[in-house]
Amino acid sequence: MKFRRFPNTDLVVSETGFGVWTVGTDWWGVKDDSLRVRLLRKALDLGITLYDTADVYGSGYGEEVLAQALREHRHEIVVATKFGYDFEGSTLPRQGHREHPQDWSPDFIRRACEGSLRRLRTDYIDLYQMHNPRLDAIRRDEVFDTLAALQRQGNVRYVGVALGPDIGWSEEGEAAMRERGVPSLQTIYSILEQEPARRFFPIAKETSTGLLVRVPHASGLLDGTVNAETVFPEGDHRRFRQREWLQDGLKKVERVRFLAEGTGRTLGQAAIKFALDQEMVASVLPTILSLEQLVEFAGASEVPDFTAEERQRLDDLAEHNFYLEETPFPVKG
Repeated sequence: MKFRRFPNTDLVVSETGFGVWTVGTDWWGVKDDSLRVRLLRKALDLGITLYDTADVYGSGYGEEVLAQALREHRHEIVVATKFGYDFEGSTLPRQGHREHPQDWSPDFIRRACEGSLRRLRTDYIDLYQMHNPRLDAIRRDEVFDTLAALQRQGNVRYVGVALGPDIGWSEEGEAAMRERGVPSLQTIYSILEQEPARRFFPIAKETSTGLLVRVPHASGLLDGTVNAETVFPEGDHRRFRQREWLQDGLKKVERVRFLAEGTGRTLGQAAIKFALDQEMVASVLPTILSLEQLVEFAGASEVPDFTAEERQRLDDLAEHNFYLEETPFPVKG
């Protein structure tokens, strides 16, 4: 495992992190309690030191299971969690991507932090992230005044922003980096879904912001867990966009298989390596559902870097929307 530092901080994290949402929810992902704990403990054995969770995952369980698995190793790991959703006061059932109400008031932020500290069984959070904030929340001074107070008290070490899918993207990311100077911004980025992250890279370099990348495998398309016969069950967020997303995505996957042909990488490792190819990316959070995937993804740091020709081919594919409208696809010998 290789490690990177968030600029202007003392947070050093493994290049591959662990997104706890896959083992911390009751509506998607790993549902075997013993496997959840085994995955978290095995991840540390493999050198993974960054664990990204949220208070809303499993209505608190995503923090509790992390403490259950790794509390004795608290000072060996970096714990990132998120806040902003009033899941305890909400009466809405969680279905797919349906949101709970958000609350950015100072009192709520303090209560949310206290709840996370209790569930994590710790007295400090390494990275405390706003969870899917809209632009108006990022621009509220009282939010960052409250977070600064939590930092002075020692409850929070660093503050970040985690951008949400289908909620806020470009403006929110730019404001978080340029107006708030957060040291960490989390966003979706993959070979198949490159925007808006590509717009963030020069801003992140300008503002010395470390990026956390999630969904590097494009929700299963790049790790072999999704194919043309896949039917997503109730509760799986991918079910709501299955037909067009799946058809186009599988065509794109065929265009990038060269990354795993005789290269010393699996396609799943190449997807992580793609994100790590950006210097401002501090860590990548793949979707981990099995011990086999965990071992594969943790090994991504050690596989060969992309060649100049591979980078050029990837840039060409992105520029031409993977030649989805063209037949035949131009293949280099």
